[in-house]
Amino acid sequence: MAEHEGAFEENIHNREYRKKYTVKKIDGSFTLYDNNRKSEKLDGIWHHHADVYDTCLRQEWFKEPRKDQEGWTLPWDWDFNEWETIKVPSTWNTQQEQYKLYEGSMIYTRTFRYEKDDEEKVVLKVGAAYHNSMVFLNGEYLGYHEGGDTPYYLDVTESLQEDNRIIISVNNTRTPGRIPTIFTDWYNYGGLYRSVELFRLPAAYIREFRIALVPGSGFSKIRAEVEVEGKGMETASLSIPELGIEKTISLSGGKGSVVLESRPELWSPENPRLYDVHVTAGEDYIRERTGFREFKVEGTSVFLNGEALKLKGVSCHEESVPNGKSVTNEEIRENLALIKELNGNFIRLAHYPHTERAARIADEMGVLIWEEIPVYWAIHFESQETIDNGRQQLSELIKRDYNRPSVIIWSVGNENPDTDDRLAFMGGLADLARELDDTRAVSAACLWDQKKMKIDDRLAAKLDIVGINEYFGWYNPHFDLLEKFFDNSHPDKPVIITECGAGAKAGHHGGRNEMFTEEYQERTYEEQVRCISKQPWIAGLTPWILYDFRTPVRCNKFQKGYNLKGLLSADKSHRKLAFFVLKDFFARWTI
Repeated sequence: MAEHEGAFEENIHNREYRKKYTVKKIDGSFTLYDNNRKSEKLDGIWHHHADVYDTCLRQEWFKEPRKDQEGWTLPWDWDFNEWETIKVPSTWNTQQEQYKLYEGSMIYTRTFRYEKDDEEKVVLKVGAAYHNSMVFLNGEYLGYHEGGDTPYYLDVTESLQEDNRIIISVNNTRTPGRIPTIFTDWYNYGGLYRSVELFRLPAAYIREFRIALVPGSGFSKIRAEVEVEGKGMETASLSIPELGIEKTISLSGGKGSVVLESRPELWSPENPRLYDVHVTAGEDYIRERTGFREFKVEGTSVFLNGEALKLKGVSCHEESVPNGKSVTNEEIRENLALIKELNGNFIRLAHYPHTERAARIADEMGVLIWEEIPVYWAIHFESQETIDNGRQQLSELIKRDYNRPSVIIWSVGNENPDTDDRLAFMGGLADLARELDDTRAVSAACLWDQKKMKIDDRLAAKLDIVGINEYFGWYNPHFDLLEKFFDNSHPDKPVIITECGAGAKAGHHGGRNEMFTEEYQERTYEEQVRCISKQPWIAGLTPWILYDFRTPVRCNKFQKGYNLKGLLSADKSHRKLAFFVLKDFFARWTI
């Protein structure tokens, strides 16, 4: 017997208490194609409590109160039904003032009834929990998910009862090995900020479905792929009524694919044509609404449906004054309408996967999208755990949004140092993106070489399109150096200026050389577009940023907790002078 073994209390002495939870990782290997599936939402009123010391995990609050050997109930330190309430989805930072800057664990819990019908399998979906989360159902620990911006799924068929208690421990603590890492220039929100849902399924069901034009087919071939889970399904049926398509897909090992001869009306920002697609396998049925387009890169130009174009857009955070990261459909539509008002066709969803609703709404409204994972600044590129999580987040994003015609670029990161570890890390992600999807371009927002005064990042060899962040007129005030930088650069592939701009306090006016005035920002944009318009290899522009956003990094007398580089104020009620400079430039910027 080990020395003093009897004087050990698991819940107070075990410093590695999280290990037994984190080993049961939800890694994206189990997914469900849920677009347009009927679900039962668990949104609404939940009880919650800040768990500053992770006592829930230490004391296993998800179990019934403990009893001693004689059956006496021992003291317990929680009372779920007496806790404060919070709405789900939401971020706790925007719901209650005392949690505005809270970082740590928050316990969410609620009860719900489950009445069995004719389903044989039930899947729980957590739309997003920032940043990691652990799920418990009726006293059973189900798993741990790392990554705060993509959904995850759990088979809860055997765990459900008539009356149920679900507990989700959500943690937004910044840690060095996380993606994103400990230091970012945006707000560290926390919470169950997208929907929590239940899906009822037959025993054999459709797990994944992908459909797109075959690249290089002259817009005349559609490829569809189906993956099913369960026994007894040998075929699936595909129907696109408006194209006269009715096709049986043979399944082998649960997978099947087909290439169809068809000439659909092509999707574009000018004509966002969508088709209803129906897939049936066994007793399961899904409906997709998607469009068909081809995006490709040739030389230093980009092409949509065979026509060269400039990608005219703005970067945007998933952020709103009242809702934080838990943006509404109305707010998404407002953002995309602003892109249209700017005479734009493109938006960079920075610096992490935004809600899947953004791409679906962009499909309808006709806006092209750059999507990104939060491989941001100085993450632990050498760590295998960090590498694995980066691959997981990218895979989850691509699986989620593969069928969205609006999405044309996968970005594997932003503003990372050009080191050997970073090259291996992000080069591997670029390879993975191509392995999972051959219909889109791969990019990253890179830094320019300040010593050589040109584009010179080794990662560029791994990218289809090079994103460049440059802040001439702000962090570097000399526009003559911007022209020199452009003249020194001779890229052999398209470049998107993914960030440029300057800060301005909405409504604050003054001289054109006075920082944080609208006039200073206006001048910066005028000089930027003057220089950009001269470079034929610049295929796109997404200045930083559409509207002002929260960040604790920014705290001078103008900023007060906001990054003020927005073209609009944080509430989007005020268009700054630079907004109109960009609008005019986009109206006349052509191939």
